[in-house]
Amino acid sequence: MTNETVLLERDDDGTAWVTLNRPEVHNAFDENVIHRLREVFQILAEDNHCRVVVVKGAGKSFSAGGDVNWMKRAAAFSHNENLADAEYLAAMLNSLYNLNKMTIACVRGFAMGGGLGLLSCCDMVIADENATFALSEVKIGLMPATISPYVLAAMGERNARRYFQTGERFKGQRAYELGLVHELVTTEEEMDAQLNIILDHVRDNGPFAMREAKRLIMDYADQPISAKMMQDSAERIAAIRARPEAKEGLTAFLEKRKPNWIGEDNT
Repeated sequence: MTNETVLLERDDDGTAWVTLNRPEVHNAFDENVIHRLREVFQILAEDNHCRVVVVKGAGKSFSAGGDVNWMKRAAAFSHNENLADAEYLAAMLNSLYNLNKMTIACVRGFAMGGGLGLLSCCDMVIADENATFALSEVKIGLMPATISPYVLAAMGERNARRYFQTGERFKGQRAYELGLVHELVTTEEEMDAQLNIILDHVRDNGPFAMREAKRLIMDYADQPISAKMMQDSAERIAAIRARPEAKEGLTAFLEKRKPNWIGEDNT
């Protein structure tokens, strides 16, 4: 088995697979994993052929959160060292949250602490109903600080008030009810099938259109509807209509054929 802590594979159809590769510790984070994840997300952000990123864990779990040995080392850090360490984790999470591709987390086993934060940064989550979730930082005298903006956005303030403070564990059905999970499955085969359904949808879509649709959400979420926003949205649709991708999509629709952008870069 490779010694790489994070694996990156890219398919010809524009799908990228990011695999946390420390199964012996349930894919727990340490500084090496965090640095590699940030590097991978930066690579994918610049890959115009990539249109969807699937994040998963090797072995039995998605990620059990912070590695114990890493946290032991951090306990001996100075304030400035701890701050730099936390800032890098925050930057990695933000690079996933703002990645200009659709992101999908496939979750089995443990998704705790930073692992729950990682899936909260993804656009969609498919999870095994028996997966175990927790914001367990308070159990060891810490708090879910760097992951909190993304977890709050995923589960909402009212639910976060409970789970940030109790640190209790919960299963897939509860995660679904909280909004952390979009699709529940019962077997690995069912997870693969559900993922393939979503990937088939993605392959049918204009890559640039998907990126711009995600940008709409990032730019408009939680903002009041205003004349400025209305004007901006009109400018965006006018601009995208003039692009070759949109012209090809409309022509293909009228001619009752598939568009020809599959496999193209569409920069």
